[in-house]
Amino acid sequence: MARLQALRINSRELLREPGLQKHVDFTVSASDLGVDDERIVGDVSIDLTATSGVDSVVVHGTVRMPWKAQCRRCLTDLDGTASIEVDEVYQTAAEMGPDDDAFPIESDQIDLVPAVREHLLLELPDDVLCREACAGICPVCGVDLNTGSCDCDTSVRDERWAALDDLRLDD
Repeated sequence: MARLQALRINSRELLREPGLQKHVDFTVSASDLGVDDERIVGDVSIDLTATSGVDSVVVHGTVRMPWKAQCRRCLTDLDGTASIEVDEVYQTAAEMGPDDDAFPIESDQIDLVPAVREHLLLELPDDVLCREACAGICPVCGVDLNTGSCDCDTSVRDERWAALDDLRLDD
């Protein structure tokens, strides 16, 4: 947790004068943030600026996360970098209402870890396609239909209804 000290901002200094800013530029592993997900394949880059208001602090910036996944249709390995926009408000408990969507300022500290963790989890690629027109794989033989073809019969037939095929309803 000592490594994450850079993601804690002293709010007492910031709230003394509206408009003051504190910049955080930090790189950390996802596991240090409490996100143990095999889809995140490298360190998370955090570039945030905290700006004080009258009774709150607005944190704005970008978090970058390298990821890997498989195409949901053809199972091709994919990778990329998600660039996540962060725009959060932090308020003291005295200023927060029951319906406020702000993060709390506790013990004169703004802890950026929960907000960064939340954004990472929400932006993890879950349903990825290698391309919009991906044809997928053949459900019978498993050939990648983007790179080849097959002659498999992929029609689905329910044998319980086969007797109805012989039924002729001619007028």
